[in-house]
Amino acid sequence: MGSFPNLRIRLPLVAFLLELLMIILFGVFVRYDDESDASKPDDLTGKSTFLYRYPSFQDVHVMVFMGFGFLMTFLQRYGFSAVGFNFLVASFSLQWATLMQGWFHHFQDGKILVGVESLINADFCTASVLIAFGAVLGRTSPVQLLIMAFFQVTLFSVNEYILLNLLEVIDAGGSMTIHCFGGFFGLAVSRVLYRPGLKEPHRKASSVYHSDLFAMIGTLFLWIYWPSFNSAISEKGVNQTRAVINTYYTLASCTVTTCILSSLVDKSGRINMVHLQNSTLAGAVAVGTAAEMMLTPYGSLIVGLILGTLSTLGYTFITPALEKYLHVQDTCGIHNLHALPGFCGGIIGAITAAAASEATYGSRLHHTFPSLDKHPGRSLGGFQMAGAVVSLGMGLVGGTIVGIILKFPIWGATTDEDCYEDRAYWEVPEEEVTYIHTVTRNEHVKEENTVYEMEPQSPAD
Repeated sequence: MGSFPNLRIRLPLVAFLLELLMIILFGVFVRYDDESDASKPDDLTGKSTFLYRYPSFQDVHVMVFMGFGFLMTFLQRYGFSAVGFNFLVASFSLQWATLMQGWFHHFQDGKILVGVESLINADFCTASVLIAFGAVLGRTSPVQLLIMAFFQVTLFSVNEYILLNLLEVIDAGGSMTIHCFGGFFGLAVSRVLYRPGLKEPHRKASSVYHSDLFAMIGTLFLWIYWPSFNSAISEKGVNQTRAVINTYYTLASCTVTTCILSSLVDKSGRINMVHLQNSTLAGAVAVGTAAEMMLTPYGSLIVGLILGTLSTLGYTFITPALEKYLHVQDTCGIHNLHALPGFCGGIIGAITAAAASEATYGSRLHHTFPSLDKHPGRSLGGFQMAGAVVSLGMGLVGGTIVGIILKFPIWGATTDEDCYEDRAYWEVPEEEVTYIHTVTRNEHVKEENTVYEMEPQSPAD
């Protein structure tokens, strides 16, 4: 066991300065919107957005704090960190996101007006940060994660503004803005933070029976609530209903496909829990952009079939290749759950938008694609595809720059030996430490069930 970093000064100082900055900026800029301000008359007309937005907000909030948190508990000795750092980073990110998105989208008379939609959008931005967290899970300190969140939220807001306000693309479920950007951002950060000492499978970078079961809880929360995620900001009515339906069927098809492919690629025909935890969700990521379009129910099943296949094969073949040839250490396999499916979502959205016509949408064509009001005859598919490319580029370039910042030896990162270990940053119950080396996310560990026994650590250690 190596020497753990002492964060007694660094973590409290960085967290305090960031929170103090939030308090000052909130005090200067943030105010309630008309639906929340006590000085405004109550809405007696039934037009308040709160009543139909708040249930969606609750669902998205559960996904961010429970779904993502528990999904990352698969590491046998990193459960405290997976849930705890997810909690910390998300709590900071949603504050900074409220400010950044407010300056870009809700800035009126020098103030940011916040309501329930602001909360949903801040959670969306936070989800992108947690996606990137998955790529560097177990290899970064909480100080590094807070610094990464600060810069990523900033870049996310810029990218979102380019896509939604300048290119005027449709991206209700955030395939491009959330998943494509967050996924490639995290992969770029991971590439810069590459640790040659972890080139060989780390004995703690694996799961045990109960840790995979906890991770599966996260998967189920995400799976159940993802229709709300993809429809949370859609306009009330047919668009929102369509987004729920399309996501619902895509998830079902993706799950069945994942089980098929997982059994097919295993020599003994067994299903891999890694695939069930992750690839079953890839379809929901990819359908996000086209969720409120006329994708059709059978089209949703096709999307699930394609993405379940791509994601499962990605965990089997692509992730090991990324680490071997490009030195991208992707702990959670976010390439296969977020980055690739997010970019595919941009392509699916571009194809679906290009096929849009009055014959399909009737009088609701401009309602679904409001950019046509200002730009008649514009290439809907072309602009949608441009959005995906911009998100990919912003993620890679931004992640590379932020990775360089995080590489400075001042953020309290642990040694290679003590990566994936809660005891580096948490008080944990004293117990005998037994590491069971099983198949990791990269699936290149050939020797299963090798037991590594370590002597119990004394409290002084």
